[in-house]
Amino acid sequence: MTEKVLTEEGQQCLQALMRVWFDFERSLSRVPLIQKLERDLFTVEDYRKLLLNIRQQVIEGSRWITRCASSFDREFSDVRSEVIAHARDEHRDYLLLEEDYVAAGGVLSDIQEADRNPGSEALHGFLMYRATQPNPIDLIGAMWIIEGLGQKMATGWSERIESMLKEESNPGSNRQRCTRFMRYHGENDSEHMDKLYSLIDRVCKTKSDRKAIVRTATVVARLYSMQLEEVDYE
Repeated sequence: MTEKVLTEEGQQCLQALMRVWFDFERSLSRVPLIQKLERDLFTVEDYRKLLLNIRQQVIEGSRWITRCASSFDREFSDVRSEVIAHARDEHRDYLLLEEDYVAAGGVLSDIQEADRNPGSEALHGFLMYRATQPNPIDLIGAMWIIEGLGQKMATGWSERIESMLKEESNPGSNRQRCTRFMRYHGENDSEHMDKLYSLIDRVCKTKSDRKAIVRTATVVARLYSMQLEEVDYE
């Protein structure tokens, strides 16, 4: 986190979001798929299933972020600009994820034609609903959870997966080069988080603002965990 002085309300909002994040980490640690990864029991098939199940959330990310930006009025024009820039940064991430899936031995049509799992459906529906509301500053809480996952977890996960793939792959296999999506987010989401710190400070002016941002972060954390719980990893 970039060191900066936040307003009192911004500090309180950030502290509340940190508590949501710690609860989210604990929730993730109970997801069977993530338990396999943390215990070094993960397989290349598990990895393909993970990528297949998060693709829909990734591909829809720029849609709800763009919808969110369009819902801000003139009073929040600077926030709208920041959100549009964020959508521009994210809108082609799914292509990198698809390439990783194929590099891990998957068939491109399988991941492109896969339906959303129930958790992904719930997450997408909630985010699109909130994004259509007037001046949806609460979606900063959603970005906090999703970008935080990239910043805090993606690099560690990719290192574990690369180690597993190295053991499973034959000499000359391209499977060691199939974690670029996670690597990219591990390396770049810190910059996105710094922008979120600034946004939090600018838009979180009242107790009501803080409550809305934290509530949305809490809901998104739960639905993201549900998305991973729904992966058929067996």
